[in-house]
Amino acid sequence: MTENAAREHMVREVMATGEVTDSRVADAMRRVPRHLFVPPGARDQAYLNRPQPIGRAQAISQPLMVALMTQLAGVSPGSRVLEVGTGSGYQSAVLAELGAWVISVERHADLAGSASRLLASLGYGRVRVVVGDGSLGWPENSPFDAILVTAAAPEVPPALVGQLACPGRLVAPVGGPDVQALLCVRRDASGAQHIDEHGECVFVPLIGAAGWPPCPSEAPGRPR
Repeated sequence: MTENAAREHMVREVMATGEVTDSRVADAMRRVPRHLFVPPGARDQAYLNRPQPIGRAQAISQPLMVALMTQLAGVSPGSRVLEVGTGSGYQSAVLAELGAWVISVERHADLAGSASRLLASLGYGRVRVVVGDGSLGWPENSPFDAILVTAAAPEVPPALVGQLACPGRLVAPVGGPDVQALLCVRRDASGAQHIDEHGECVFVPLIGAAGWPPCPSEAPGRPR
């Protein structure tokens, strides 16, 4: 199967679950060469609907989870988006394909560097990768229309809520180290908050001042 055919099969499999209904998200994922965002030795598995390790005990999330979080974020052309946890840069690329301007915060400098170089080489000039504590957000470029947290926090980090525009949406896995709930925090034009839950999932822990302390056990993002 060619890479294009494998990518199309992946998107169709994601859409067949019925959890993702936004055709714009599907089209964005059709345009991103996911096989370039996984280690060379795993490229034959890049389009399987499951997470893939990328080193540093980190992972590129399952395509279904990427699509679901992107849909919940409600991104549109021109949206200002904060991504917490760059990883390989795949989620950033999907957001950029939707026309968003993305600030992506990664705590590992080596992952941030490799992701930044790959995104630049693919023409994703709308993405800026920075090194820092993502649990504290990136206040200098706030407020953000959408915030995606690709690691699990014990609670929604207050700093991130404070950097969310009105209206705006924050999508994050929240819970203990073994299982989390995927939450969407919606902030309306008045600043009032509404929280919806979208099933259970398992992500690597969010390490930082408003997250968890460093630990040796980290698991890839996937639905439970």
